[in-house]
Amino acid sequence: MTRTSTIYTCQTCGAETRQYFGRCTSCGDWNSIIEEVIKSSNIKSKNKKDLASKGLSQNHSQLISSIENHATERMTSGYQEFDRVLGGGLVPGSLILIGGDPGIGKSTLLLQSATEMALYKSVLYITAEESSHQVQLRWKRLEKEKSNLHLYAETNIDLILDEIEIFNPDIAIIDSIQALQDDSLGGTPGSVTQVRECAAALQRLAKSKNIALILVGHVTKEGMLAGPKVLEHLVDVVLTFEGDRFASHRILRTIKNRYGATNELGVFEMQGQGLIEVQNPSELFLSSENAPGVATIVACEGTRPIAIDLQALINQTSYPSPRRTTTGIESNRLHQILAVIEKHMNIPLSRFDCYLAVAGGLDVEEPAADLGIAAAVISSYKQMELPKGIVLIGEVGLGGQLRSVSQMQLRLREAGRLGFKQAIIPRAKSMDLKREKDSKIEVIQASNINEALENTLKIKI
Repeated sequence: MTRTSTIYTCQTCGAETRQYFGRCTSCGDWNSIIEEVIKSSNIKSKNKKDLASKGLSQNHSQLISSIENHATERMTSGYQEFDRVLGGGLVPGSLILIGGDPGIGKSTLLLQSATEMALYKSVLYITAEESSHQVQLRWKRLEKEKSNLHLYAETNIDLILDEIEIFNPDIAIIDSIQALQDDSLGGTPGSVTQVRECAAALQRLAKSKNIALILVGHVTKEGMLAGPKVLEHLVDVVLTFEGDRFASHRILRTIKNRYGATNELGVFEMQGQGLIEVQNPSELFLSSENAPGVATIVACEGTRPIAIDLQALINQTSYPSPRRTTTGIESNRLHQILAVIEKHMNIPLSRFDCYLAVAGGLDVEEPAADLGIAAAVISSYKQMELPKGIVLIGEVGLGGQLRSVSQMQLRLREAGRLGFKQAIIPRAKSMDLKREKDSKIEVIQASNINEALENTLKIKI
């Protein structure tokens, strides 16, 4: 006899309780708890059947040194930028979760990639939000030639599992995990229980059949991946697809990767025929014109260095409290650097509004941008252009001192490759960067912010 029980689940964090609360006791969100009816016998029997059929219960402990090592050959996605963020390609048997805002281009990216992968591998594209005809119309707009890509439109998880077992593809794509439904469970598609159980069933099948599985995930209004946090723990790779609706470029970023580096970044540009990969992303974030308030930095996203223009505007305020506005830079970072400039350089910035933006809409979180921010602010305040062909790299401490940052050689090589002549960096005793032949750039070292900006602006501050 089937027994049912009622639980209350938070849609934000996945916490479960036996009693309803207006506010989640785990994450603190209001009105995020919903009622779900669980059929316990169905879940247990289904899980046992799955485990037995997949042979997972036959595993036994082994000495780690005695485990046979099988060389795993990665499968290319058809795009170098996509392969970069994956760590070199798709690993057989891995689960990849990709999320992003609606309309940003997740389905377009995966449809293009699936078309390319279908030229040499068997690929199954499962659409749960569109019909096969609608996907075909979008595929035709991409101006792709005849493909061996297989489409399957279904939302029922049992039918999807059966189709994957019968077809046995090398790569399967599901768009999206929030649209799948297990009829043996209570709740609507997209609920915490539905997402968790459907993802777990897909994971067991992918691991047992050695299928690379890509899941598309929705995001919340705060920009976080929707669904329970256990979904991110369940998968091997978590990617986010970001971009400004008013800009043409899109950024694919690695949040989690069990088979490669995190914080890797791939850049695409949306055009009429779909997404085009950008091999040299620095050209998107650099301007050929020089103006007061513009400074160039070299930021590192994972192992990729990118030269970026920072733009600052300093204007005398007409308000009792000056305005501080940032785009692409954390506002607290700007407040800290402004305080350092005012304290150690005797510039009364408390009487001026300050606006700071990263060109191209990229988000820069690392402290290596501190020196560039300070230079852009001083340049706008003095109404003086920074010399052409100069980049600034370094972290600014509260005492005005400069601190070195990681991957300095990589940043200098990128600046030299782009034609920059000079780089101002923190002084480092352990490295003689002036003699670095690979950087092809003159290195000027400075101990504090005053010394660095005097060398940059060529004036006594």
